[in-house]
Amino acid sequence: MTITTRLATFEDIPFLQQLIGASVRGLSTAYNTPNQIESAIKYIFGIDTQLIIDGTYYVAQVGDAIVGCGGWSKRNTLYGGDQHKEVEDPLLDPATDAARIRAFFVHPDWARKGIGKHIMQVCENAAKENGFTSFQLGATLPGVPLYEVMGYRPLEHIEQPLPDGEVLPIVKMYKAS
Repeated sequence: MTITTRLATFEDIPFLQQLIGASVRGLSTAYNTPNQIESAIKYIFGIDTQLIIDGTYYVAQVGDAIVGCGGWSKRNTLYGGDQHKEVEDPLLDPATDAARIRAFFVHPDWARKGIGKHIMQVCENAAKENGFTSFQLGATLPGVPLYEVMGYRPLEHIEQPLPDGEVLPIVKMYKAS
């Protein structure tokens, strides 16, 4: 199986939104309640269009099928799509700040087949090419095992409150290259 990546485009957004929903609904059931899952899809998970504008968001394909997505950022936002971000998203300083690893989703049919690792390697390499030497991310519980295998260590456990009263557990994680 050959996994390829390419930069995401605005034309990909409708398909990626479907992929994100399928990923969260399919891979989070052992970690989150149905209400947490639906609330997180509504209020947190989604496309951060700034990543597409910055050229730091990728889609992973096997043949013509898009099977996953993920990116990195040189901006301060740690997690969340457009619906969750602060209006201002300042640039990070690669000399002192960690690049943000962002918005990783794999279709459940393709889980545990190396898709996430592949996208992670693409993102880390691109961030290094842009001067970053460390990485930070906000992981949902289903992603923690992948990130630990990739060398990330937990820094903090966050209980992210959502507007409808649900709470989403997030693990802030860090890796130095």
